[in-house]
Amino acid sequence: MINKALCLDPADNVGVALTDLKPGDSYALNGAKGQIISEVSSKHKFALEDLSVGEDILMYGTIVGETTQEIKAGEAVTLANIKHKIRDFKESGATYEWSSLDVKRWSDKTFMGYERADGQVGTANYWLVMPMVFCENTNVKLLQDAFEKALGFAVDNPYENQVRNLVAAYQQEKFTESVSAPLQDTNSKVFENIDGVRFLTHEGGCGGTRRDSDTLCALLAGYINHPNVAGATILSLGCQNAQVSILKESLSKIQKGASKPVIVCDQQEEGTTKVLLEKAVKETFAGLVEANKIPRTPAPLSKLVIGLECGGSDGFSGISANPTLGQVSDMVISLGGAAILSEFPELCGAEQTLIDRCKTPEISDKFIRLMDEYARAAENVGSGFDMNPSPGNIKDGLLTDAIKSCGAAKKGGTAPVSDVLDYTEYIKEKGLNLLCTPGNDVESTTGLAGSGANVILFSTGLGTPTGNPVCPVIKVSTNDKLAARMPDIIDFNTGGIISGEETIESAGDKLLELIVDVASGRVKTKAEQKKNYDFIPWKRGVSL
Repeated sequence: MINKALCLDPADNVGVALTDLKPGDSYALNGAKGQIISEVSSKHKFALEDLSVGEDILMYGTIVGETTQEIKAGEAVTLANIKHKIRDFKESGATYEWSSLDVKRWSDKTFMGYERADGQVGTANYWLVMPMVFCENTNVKLLQDAFEKALGFAVDNPYENQVRNLVAAYQQEKFTESVSAPLQDTNSKVFENIDGVRFLTHEGGCGGTRRDSDTLCALLAGYINHPNVAGATILSLGCQNAQVSILKESLSKIQKGASKPVIVCDQQEEGTTKVLLEKAVKETFAGLVEANKIPRTPAPLSKLVIGLECGGSDGFSGISANPTLGQVSDMVISLGGAAILSEFPELCGAEQTLIDRCKTPEISDKFIRLMDEYARAAENVGSGFDMNPSPGNIKDGLLTDAIKSCGAAKKGGTAPVSDVLDYTEYIKEKGLNLLCTPGNDVESTTGLAGSGANVILFSTGLGTPTGNPVCPVIKVSTNDKLAARMPDIIDFNTGGIISGEETIESAGDKLLELIVDVASGRVKTKAEQKKNYDFIPWKRGVSL
């Protein structure tokens, strides 16, 4: 029998509808029995007891809202009768006890990765081409067209054929339907051990503030230092705020061991565009020849650094996909690896739980400081974390930021917090790391890769095509309907947890198997197949 509703914690005073509930439907949750008295859509919440005005709404065992009207037991919880609220948080000084998971069956498991001189292991082997300033974006795109076609990394665009058919039909004064062909390689790869050349463009590097440029340089340095990157070609105009010297200084702070090859092509030094790009092509090709000498070799799962992300979340995110990501995070950490939980606006309401899990007072103090600074910055421009949920989130049951955040925090599992990283800080510690990024999907995944994640797990309830240029992004669906409706973007489905056909533990095992296959290059993610190489640097403004 399929459960129709669920209570997430013994302390909760609301239940979650797992299917559409109608007046007269009965429920028995958390010791409370009764009948639904108003329609409650799947993924939405309903009161388990009579609630008066000003009472706290409890989910996940913590405060996620406050009533603005009386709510009867069995009545739907909506934006008309609750508002955002979180409990106060502070340094607790509590000692957090955690036992690592039993991962014996995984202890001898390996993935086929690219070992770097600094001890990191890549799940792919890329060469980067990127600009120091937006003035060089056009030149980067010229190089992209040349390299991808010549090296066998280009793919046919089925929509080009569709447009050509429409043009022909128009010229013949007769329109016809055209069928799109699947994406396929236009020619075979030239370099066996290179997974691609990645071309980044951005809108920064000059104008703005010096802080913007320094932050951009630190982010680009993280991408060069990334385990999935063998080397990089940098296009610089020469006069921009984001100077190559700042980039090299940022890189020197995080590099360990032998430095990677970095080719710098400065347009104002080289003169003509032709001279600039011919130099870039020649030296980049020579770099690719050397990078191709690095083969995949077996690496322990302790070399995995899992980025934890969510986007297009729904009311099932905190029940199925996010706890599964948390299970995998705990498994990888138990194996000696690392995980990075991002999106600080989506930790609003879960702060105290994370503070209590910090290994040292210094780590919790840094987390509190970064959260407070971010929250104040949002308030100073007339916004706030309470404005984070999108219309899609709200429609699918995430009414307040605290409801959304307490579900989002489940991605971080239960392991102690080993470190807190500000934006662009590179990972230093094994275990669970908290990374200050916006809730914006692409800005956050961009930051996760820049801090060293070599695989990103991305949960979604509504669907999103987001990917990353240097880090594989595995999309994890929260529900069966999404997985069936958007199979071209979903890599893994946790909908069986909602139906009761799957447990979080069994889903975690299957997801880790997929991670090993992706990290070994045996499986390409849907984002990789569709070339969703999204890259948006955060300028440290207010982005929720």
